Amino acid sequence: MNQNAIETDIVLIDIIDFSRLSMDEQLEIISYLSLTYKKMIRKMLKSSGMPMEQMVQKIIPTGDGFYCILHPDLRGFGPILGLSFIHFSDYIAKEYPYFRGIRVAVHTGKVHRFEDILGNDNYVGDGLNECARYIEIKNLIISTVIISDKAYESLTDFLYLHPDFHALLKKCEFRHSSLHTFADKHKIERHGYLIWMRKGAIIPPPKVGWIAPVSEER
Repeated sequence: MNQNAIETDIVLIDIIDFSRLSMDEQLEIISYLSLTYKKMIRKMLKSSGMPMEQMVQKIIPTGDGFYCILHPDLRGFGPILGLSFIHFSDYIAKEYPYFRGIRVAVHTGKVHRFEDILGNDNYVGDGLNECARYIEIKNLIISTVIISDKAYESLTDFLYLHPDFHALLKKCEFRHSSLHTFADKHKIERHGYLIWMRKGAIIPPPKVGWIAPVSEER
């Protein structure tokens, strides 16, 4: 099974106080989020000339949000996608007064593809569970994304390969915190960073045709 594991970026979107909303409000906001994020992703893909399957492997609903599993070739782009989700949610908040925003966590981890009971491709694995632990951090501030130390390493490698993205993040006044260390609900120590952009933006992935090298030495 370990030989078949996929190591990639996992982005977790969690709607703040979703369980406190009425059933009608839950349906309204999750439907609107799904529709608008789909449009956002399609615009990003159009800008990059990239088919959906080359960017997103799977969207997995969680009830109060969803996991977005990226293609392994885009490892390191997950934190940037998370920042784009955060930026876009500000517009959604203007449409729905009861919508308090989203929490976003990003982790680079391993998942397994399997065929579910309906015959569709689905995913399971430690990467999903580990990503969920980061959303629990108590001092997670709205408009920031919490990324694991592994996701931070992937982002650093991605920006090394893409100096144009590094320049773009600098233009957007990208910032990150010092290393955070916390214990999750299972008393396991986790390490991660808060990241944010002072000038929010929706940033599409690299142009189609770019494939991440198997290994890259600096």
